[in-house]
Amino acid sequence: MLVILGSGLVWFTTFHPADLQAEAVACTEDAAPLQPDQTLKVLNWNVQYMAGKGYVFFYDLPDNSGPDERPSREAVAQTFAEVARVIREEDPDLVLLQEVDDGADRTDDEDQLARLLGMLPPEYVCHTSAFYWKAAFVPHPRILGAVGMKLSIVSKYRISSAQRHQLALMPADPLTQQFNFKRAVLEARLPIAGGGELAVLNTHLDAFAQGSDTMTRQVQQVDAILNQLTQAGLPWLIGGDFNLLPPTPDAYQRLILSHQSYYNPKTEIVPLYERYQAVPSLAEVTSPEYQRWFTHYPNDPAIAGPDRTIDYLFLSPALGLGEHYVRQHDTLTISDHLPLIAEITLP
Repeated sequence: MLVILGSGLVWFTTFHPADLQAEAVACTEDAAPLQPDQTLKVLNWNVQYMAGKGYVFFYDLPDNSGPDERPSREAVAQTFAEVARVIREEDPDLVLLQEVDDGADRTDDEDQLARLLGMLPPEYVCHTSAFYWKAAFVPHPRILGAVGMKLSIVSKYRISSAQRHQLALMPADPLTQQFNFKRAVLEARLPIAGGGELAVLNTHLDAFAQGSDTMTRQVQQVDAILNQLTQAGLPWLIGGDFNLLPPTPDAYQRLILSHQSYYNPKTEIVPLYERYQAVPSLAEVTSPEYQRWFTHYPNDPAIAGPDRTIDYLFLSPALGLGEHYVRQHDTLTISDHLPLIAEITLP
């Protein structure tokens, strides 16, 4: 009986999303649609739950021995101010964020997106989110509390609907899996005046998944979603933290030995590079200036600066790509990821 009661408690206090489910959209009544041939600026950023770069969290070291478990309120406040500053200065039309906490004990149960929106200009009239980690209590000895983390899309233009696509789960025993991440793709539809829609997608693929086929399966699922949109004649863009190196052997060899264990020598992201426009492109990540495209600065003290590209944008063939870059010069102390920015043009 105790086993049944315990199993029921675990089930009802953890997250069990459907394979495909609608997500709530918040929009003002006067939110404008996109226009044909319009150029949009997109900012993609893993904000590391606004923790900043002053910590080495337990999971930041390969042996899970990092000393820190949560950021201070002061560090979170300072990081919010910096994230808001960068967004205001870049003035993107679309903001794709990963690792946004909501209801997590480590960040004082706050809805971080709500706080951030209050710091941004009023032009950001629409937003939608999807959880990919949620539990009332995680019994991990370095957590021992509630967790809540989501993907968020923020837009200056109308979002008509949104849905969450569940991705493959990393293998684990049935009990542990209840408390693990439920990785996902968040898809928002933005209407285009005169007919049609732009699909905007945001994702954060698994980490620490080596030794399994999880990354291959998740990339296949992302590819299937994108192919379906393409076959339906819809322009689309996807951004996110893919936790995968670009398709060049040098990307793996450049990592310090202890961090090579996080990746396969042959990256699973290859199919997305073969089929779609990538930001950064293969030419850019293999150029003499490849360091300009580094998007990740691990919290491991053994690493002195950004050393890898794992955040990307991929674009529908129907979209035009303009100026694009990683903002590195003033973002190294904000998150363990750097913002990736691109201008795209609608058909």
